[in-house]
Amino acid sequence: MRTTRLALLGTLLAGTMAAPAWAVAPEPADQPTVLVFSETAGYRHASIEPGIASIQELGRQNGFHVERTEDSARFTDQELARYDAVVWLSTTGDVLDQPQQDAFERYIRTGGGYVGVHAAADTEYDWPFYGELVGAYFAGHPHIQPATVRVEDHRNDSTAHLPNRWERTDEWYNFRANPRPDVHVLAALDERSYDPGDTAMGGDHPIAWCHAVDAGRAFYTGGGHTDESYSEPDFMRHVLGGIRVALDRAPC
Repeated sequence: MRTTRLALLGTLLAGTMAAPAWAVAPEPADQPTVLVFSETAGYRHASIEPGIASIQELGRQNGFHVERTEDSARFTDQELARYDAVVWLSTTGDVLDQPQQDAFERYIRTGGGYVGVHAAADTEYDWPFYGELVGAYFAGHPHIQPATVRVEDHRNDSTAHLPNRWERTDEWYNFRANPRPDVHVLAALDERSYDPGDTAMGGDHPIAWCHAVDAGRAFYTGGGHTDESYSEPDFMRHVLGGIRVALDRAPC
């Protein structure tokens, strides 16, 4: 079912369209389906609800169907086969049991798509496959503040619209290890532009990336803590590009 949807989807983006800024012409063919998963077993971000609403709007404007859940029991082979990509939206803690983890790993390795947003990196620390998938685990963060994001890849669909130096305000995550050796880094923070706190990463601080996991595709962005992120056109266009990478509609 996933393969059929993707074969019929065609190209989602055809240039800049009318408001909202992330909207593009939807494809009339059968739409792919994206699941937004936002279960939390630790800190719960208030921005989850506006995030879900904005991703649903992305789907309406860009030719994909969006479902939402906080029920980890949906992570079975049969249920996951309904979806072309799964967005882990600020999930926290240990949210899947072993059979659910096994089902999601099979889903990814056989061609499913993953998008991790913000606290998706603060999730499932004891599951090695998830660590590989998300790319890096959360280590800490300073207070919310403006920072400069240095865009490294202007060809990727998630960053092509951005300036070389993207100025925005968010809660900027530091990670336990630098993911660069294992992923394709799309953007990195300039730690000289803000106070990175006690867990600073130093001269190289990736903040958005993508990579392949067997036949599957993964995208992660560290932004998205604040409610305001989800009404920010450039950030939502960034998320849209990540979804398109996960759907295999744009290259990593």
